[in-house]
Amino acid sequence: MSRSLRSRRAVAALLAALALSGCSAPVAMTAAENATDPRCADVVVRLPEVIDELEQRETNAQATSAWGDPAAVLLRCGLEPVAASPLPCVQVEDVYWLREGEEGTVTFTTFGRDPAVQVVVDRDRTSPGLVLFELHDVLSFTEPTGQECTDVEDSLVTPGQEGATPSPSPSAPAEG
Repeated sequence: MSRSLRSRRAVAALLAALALSGCSAPVAMTAAENATDPRCADVVVRLPEVIDELEQRETNAQATSAWGDPAAVLLRCGLEPVAASPLPCVQVEDVYWLREGEEGTVTFTTFGRDPAVQVVVDRDRTSPGLVLFELHDVLSFTEPTGQECTDVEDSLVTPGQEGATPSPSPSAPAEG
């Protein structure tokens, strides 16, 4: 068999294997300012492989992750902690989250945690409440700063209950 025929067969076999394995390109993301914080490494290595039947995907930036194809959940660790914000606040067990957006894509950023973690959720594809509950345990590797929201929405429920998605309602987190 000629060398070029073997090379073509090898390339064809590799392409077939990639097509059958369902490989997707890494999700393009931007690392947060403090993505090199060792606590982010502690978070990222403990992230769940599946959230609400969405499989974890490879990303191209440090201290990031994504779930779903196309990505329905994006996570970045290493943001500067938020000092104060007028954004609505929700609580999942002992973790406070600031919420931006109410329809479609919703962004949550931890409040009172260092480093801060940001999670972007496509609300049309998964429940933001379920995502935040699934990520709760790994956030224990970020340090609580002692800040708490002063007005917490009563909008997240335990997974499996109806209404596990945050609903809009005005509130404000603690100052300083």
